Amino acid sequence: MKTWGSAAAAWCALFAALHVYWALGGSAGLAESAGADLAAHRPAWFVLGGLWGVAAVLLVGAWICLDLTQRWRRLLALLGGAVLLGRGLVVEIALLTTDLPHQVGERQTRWSLWLWNPWFVLGGVLVLAAYLSTRSKLSGTGGGSASVPARNASSR
Repeated sequence: MKTWGSAAAAWCALFAALHVYWALGGSAGLAESAGADLAAHRPAWFVLGGLWGVAAVLLVGAWICLDLTQRWRRLLALLGGAVLLGRGLVVEIALLTTDLPHQVGERQTRWSLWLWNPWFVLGGVLVLAAYLSTRSKLSGTGGGSASVPARNASSR
């Protein structure tokens, strides 16, 4: 349970660090991720929402993945993992089956196909694995006991 949650949290933290780097003015990989125009002009809405905002959401995601014993955290992990996985797969399929590569350019397409989309898929798989491993531990189907300690009769 902790291994998947820790791996998912590490993925979130690494991606958050990259967004902070970009928000502070770093440029390596930004044009290939967000597009040359956004990377060059960096409008305020993009820096605040697309870089700082995403970094904040990812840090919250890392915090959630470290402790999935509460129902609301598990639900957010399920939702977040599904969004990450879906984003990676949908964009990958769109790049391979539509004229989207002509719209975004060859360089951004190549980076999306070989790095960014697989990165989102990896994040989705890690978060969903953390969710599933915790769910099985809490329900008793994973071979472990529930993470909530039983109340000792002598402590009543």
